[in-house]
Amino acid sequence: MSLIPGLVRAELRKLFTTRLWWIMLIVTLLLVGMYLGFFMAFAGVSQDGGAMPELDTPQWTEIAWATGASTGIFVMILGVVMMTSEYRYQTITGTFLVTPRRGLVIVAKLLAGLIVGALFALAVLVFEAVTVIPAVTLAGGEFSPSASRVPQISLGIVATLTLYAVFGIGLGALVRNQIGGIVAAVVWSYVIEGIFTGIPALHGVGKWLPAGAAQALMSIDLDTGLGRPEWLPAWAGALVLVGYGLVFAAVAAATTVRRDIT
Repeated sequence: MSLIPGLVRAELRKLFTTRLWWIMLIVTLLLVGMYLGFFMAFAGVSQDGGAMPELDTPQWTEIAWATGASTGIFVMILGVVMMTSEYRYQTITGTFLVTPRRGLVIVAKLLAGLIVGALFALAVLVFEAVTVIPAVTLAGGEFSPSASRVPQISLGIVATLTLYAVFGIGLGALVRNQIGGIVAAVVWSYVIEGIFTGIPALHGVGKWLPAGAAQALMSIDLDTGLGRPEWLPAWAGALVLVGYGLVFAAVAAATTVRRDIT
């Protein structure tokens, strides 16, 4: 186990010596900025039976702050790349020759993924703070973390992004093909989860998916005019997310330890 810190540093070095991580970080922040700009532009506007809260209200801050959780796809893609790049560039053989105990390599990748997800979450939270707080203040409101449940939502964002990185590593270990893994991640996040969490009639299934569990953890309940979704309790959402993380970690370990890499 004393090898783990060194292996984690090696995994982080592999990622941070590439351009992909900062490109993904920029895209992540741009997406959050786009959502926040949209919410600012339509604050207080009623449409299709629903209404966006006024900009100076805690309800608007609550909804705006939760946009950070929507960026999980990018850390998921990073997780896929952290695993599949070893197969794409045929470095996996050298990795396992240096560290024959494959289980330790997978643990190191999972821990590195958690760190990367946490760093992305921190960047998102800082970006939201420097955007949302001035916007609310300039609109004549008072930024109240307790009234808008910013601590709970922030915890949900951190949990979502860190665990989605683990999902990506597990998916990459299962698929091994980098393009296939990235496509699968996008389809899962924007198609499958989007359908089951976006259509009220399917919320009974969607609330058990990672995106639904993340919504439950943050307890965001926006009435869009299509019906209010019935999410799990916050504590249950946390347990479901952790459960998914453990499952994908097990997938990463099982498919890598037992599979022939030649």
